[in-house]
Amino acid sequence: MAQKIKGKCKYCAKEYTYSYMSRHLAACKERSAAEAGTGTKKSGYFELAVYPRYGRDYWLFVEIDEKATLKDLDDFLRDIWLECCGHMSAFDIDGISYDSDAEDDDFWGEPSEDMKYKLGKVLRKGMTFRYEYDFGSTTELMITVVNYTKKALKKEKLILLSRNNPHEYVCSECGKKPATILCTECFYESGEGFLCEDCAHTHACDECMQLRVCNSPRMGVCGYEGSEMYPDQFVPDVQTT
Repeated sequence: MAQKIKGKCKYCAKEYTYSYMSRHLAACKERSAAEAGTGTKKSGYFELAVYPRYGRDYWLFVEIDEKATLKDLDDFLRDIWLECCGHMSAFDIDGISYDSDAEDDDFWGEPSEDMKYKLGKVLRKGMTFRYEYDFGSTTELMITVVNYTKKALKKEKLILLSRNNPHEYVCSECGKKPATILCTECFYESGEGFLCEDCAHTHACDECMQLRVCNSPRMGVCGYEGSEMYPDQFVPDVQTT
């Protein structure tokens, strides 16, 4: 199922699956036209594919300046997919841990590094590394460096190129209306628990177990109810008719 979930290209709004989007972004004519800048200043940019450690039900494609830091990338991942309660996070790159709350105490093993490192110092094309948010109810992500290119300097450190379209769920109780609420108790017991607004009011479980359905691999975990900065449905630069 995951491989069939499509998303829209930022530049042309065409829809592709995760497996094809990377190839499309490399060949998109509208992207090439938009990036045909004449500025003399250039910088290196990494293109990253981000997805859960297990599966491709959710995915992102991101372009980020090599001068951006791991902290910049951490902030983005929190903003679009993860942030709920200010949990700690960490990147694991080539066996080195870069933590949001780094400690130099080696009592528990090798001390961790902080996230002040620029991406150009720690990433390279073709590598895949791990990211974790919340060391209790952990959301694990994998990040693949799809490409690295030199191009005209952009104002933005990071650009979202594409993300998967929101999943569509039907209410588990009435079987008719779109589900907007998730009962986490039912979900963890049976894989059900998707509720429409009406059924959520009469659902048997305690209301405190209900969270909003959202376009994130952290849906239903801890207190996460979606991003305040990024809409679930990615909006490309152009609109198709």
